[in-house]
Amino acid sequence: MYRILGAIGLLALFIVTLLANTPARLLAHVLPAGQVIMEGFGGTVWNGRAGRCLIRLPAGYLHLGAVQWSLDPLSLLTLAPKVAVQSKWGQQTAAGSLVLKGQQDLRVEDFEGRVGADLLRQFAPLAVGGSFHFQLALLELRGGLPHETRGRVVWQKGSWLSPRGPVALGSYALDVQQPAGEALVGEVVTLNGPLQARGGLKLEGRRYELDVFAGGDAALNADLKNALALLATPTPEGYRIALDGEF
Repeated sequence: MYRILGAIGLLALFIVTLLANTPARLLAHVLPAGQVIMEGFGGTVWNGRAGRCLIRLPAGYLHLGAVQWSLDPLSLLTLAPKVAVQSKWGQQTAAGSLVLKGQQDLRVEDFEGRVGADLLRQFAPLAVGGSFHFQLALLELRGGLPHETRGRVVWQKGSWLSPRGPVALGSYALDVQQPAGEALVGEVVTLNGPLQARGGLKLEGRRYELDVFAGGDAALNADLKNALALLATPTPEGYRIALDGEF
């Protein structure tokens, strides 16, 4: 009996050791083909790294650069794997914790990231410069839509890329709050700059509402004024951008 128990103990120790040292490169065989591309693996499945990572989005591939991760083994028992992730690609950085609850259910905690406006121009027709900084205490998606959110997005040293060159606008913040199951509400505030912006947005399900005022110094760039007039309604104090619809 003692020999049998000893053999079982050794077998269990062997299995645990084997799992603990599972090479990270095996992830390449379980990641969704075409959706996530990772190369240059190192470390283990539990604490690993990849020299290159791309995620496929509807508008194209998002490059994350080099990534590192740490998987909490106990989270597997709840069928909601929790992974601490860091990525860096040039000046683009991201770090935070992800809890995977399903194909379209995701919980992001303590996330901080920075992307250049040139990256966003790959996914949206925005002729802007500067950088965007994300600070999310919490972002929970259910069915691919926001369910609970607390965070801030800052557009630093923003500029408009006019045909005659960049026009400095300033720095702006979007503070976002969404109690669980309710509508997401965001407030736009101006941190500094010649173009003053204020207003807010609301997202409920797939329906959005945007109401932002933009104005400021009478000496605003003439090309900028013409561009604002194309998408906003002139007012005595500046321009009002009011949009609503579904995505």
